[in-house]
Amino acid sequence: MSTALIIVDIQNDYFPNGKMELSNPEKGAANAAKVLDWFRQNHKDNIFHVQHIASDPGLGFFLPDTEGVEIHEAVLPLENENIIIKHFPNSFLQTELESKLKEKKVTKVVIVGMMTHMCIDATVRAAVDLGYETTLIEDACATRDLSYQGKVVSAEMVHYAFVSALESMYCNVNSTEEFLQQKS
Repeated sequence: MSTALIIVDIQNDYFPNGKMELSNPEKGAANAAKVLDWFRQNHKDNIFHVQHIASDPGLGFFLPDTEGVEIHEAVLPLENENIIIKHFPNSFLQTELESKLKEKKVTKVVIVGMMTHMCIDATVRAAVDLGYETTLIEDACATRDLSYQGKVVSAEMVHYAFVSALESMYCNVNSTEEFLQQKS
C-alpha cells in the first residue's frame, strides 16, 4: 500500500500580478511546501506535480511559454519528481497520472493545490471515483471570489463550501498541521 502526493496547479498566474490572481495563494503554497517536504523525506518516489497548460488561448491564463504557466517557486519540482501536464480541471482526464499511480502501486493520494472550487474539486472527486483513498489538505489550497447573478461569494466562503462538500461524503480533509502530526 503506497501513498502519493498530487500537487495541482500551484502556478505563477495564481499569484500577485498573475493573470488569475487568487485570494492568499502564498499561504496555500507555503502549506503545500510543508507537505511536499514531508513527502520528500518519506515518499520521495511518489510526488506528482500537475501543471495546467491552456490548450485554448481564450482561457486567458496558463498560456504556453509564459511565466504564468510555470510552477511556482514554493513547490518547484526536483529533477526526479513527476510532472503531469493537463488541459482540463480534472488532473486525471487525458493525462498519464492514473497510469503512473498504478505503476507505483499507489492506493492512497494526498491532494494540495489550486483552485479549490475547480481543479481541486474535480481532481479529488476523480481520485475517489477511481478508487483511491483520498486526503485533501484544505489549507494547502487557495481559490478566489466568485459571483453569480450579481451576488459575490467571498473566496473564503467558496473554499469552505467546496471543502465541506468534499469532507461530508467524499474524502478525508485535514489541515497541514493535522496531516503532519498524524505522520510524525
